[in-house]
Amino acid sequence: MRKNSRLLAASIAALSLFAAACGDDDSGSSSKVIAGIAFDTGGRGDGTFNDSAATGGERAASELGVEIKELEAAVDEDRKANLELLAGDGAQVIVGVGFMFTDPMTEVAAANPDVQFGIVDSVVDAPNVSSLLFAANQGSFLVGAAAALKSTTGQIGFIGGQEIDLIKEFEAGYTSGAKYVNPDIVVNVKYLGPAGDNSAWGNVAGAKEIAAGWYAAGADVVYTAAGGSGAGTIEAAIEAGKWAIGVDSDQYLTSGDAAAQAVILTSMLKRVDVAVFETIKASVNGDKSGGIKMFDLSNDGVGYSTSGGHIDEFVSQLDEIKAKVVAGEIEVPTKP
Repeated sequence: MRKNSRLLAASIAALSLFAAACGDDDSGSSSKVIAGIAFDTGGRGDGTFNDSAATGGERAASELGVEIKELEAAVDEDRKANLELLAGDGAQVIVGVGFMFTDPMTEVAAANPDVQFGIVDSVVDAPNVSSLLFAANQGSFLVGAAAALKSTTGQIGFIGGQEIDLIKEFEAGYTSGAKYVNPDIVVNVKYLGPAGDNSAWGNVAGAKEIAAGWYAAGADVVYTAAGGSGAGTIEAAIEAGKWAIGVDSDQYLTSGDAAAQAVILTSMLKRVDVAVFETIKASVNGDKSGGIKMFDLSNDGVGYSTSGGHIDEFVSQLDEIKAKVVAGEIEVPTKP
């Protein structure tokens, strides 16, 4: 049912884009910059990076006066089609939210050299593409430190989505941050699927089963970097009365649920909203430079949340650790 609703939403959005484009052509009066956001599967409401991207678009609309057009991929084939639709309907700048847009964007950007593109979590080597990368290992280092500071059992966990280099950066940072605080801490690690298994990003039941098992065995904090699957970890934390750590967005705020908020210790913030906003802003200002744009602790492109006050007692320590990472005194690994 959800897939059908996404397809319907995409169809309605496509018709809206077509109608808007025709209307602009007829009036000849629209000079507003149009920015497109191509969400990956999950779209708005995923509570993580798609929602964060949407926030960046909303900020661009509010502060820069741009018109935002959005499309969501319901199936793999939608990614290229949505990029083409946005480009064909007047978007001057388009952001693809997620590494799965790599191949489609490579093709569509080459076919549309006058359109500026941005891609989250991947590199597309093209003059009109900004590759928006995040030092997820650095942000994960801080929430790993928070987990170790909060843990009373000396046992924590990490659940990843696909077992790929991108997610292993989260694991590496989290584990090293925890061990920086407590060298003897036990960090359980498990992935929901191998590279290419897209079900890993929406396997709520799988994440819940893993987390529940760890909680029962003594772990008291679990961090999940697996898209929508993280909801399962939060469910398990609620039932066990233990802690969960969110990812990408501040999941304390996006959950909107008091029971979830009671167990979300913190979230590793990957500021996709900032990257989306800055990409649109650059286009509005006439900046046509592509290349790699890195978002890390030095420019607050990653970080940790304090919503709920669950780690207030550790903020000064975490900020001292952050300063050492930024200064180069602590080198955070990118591989486990």
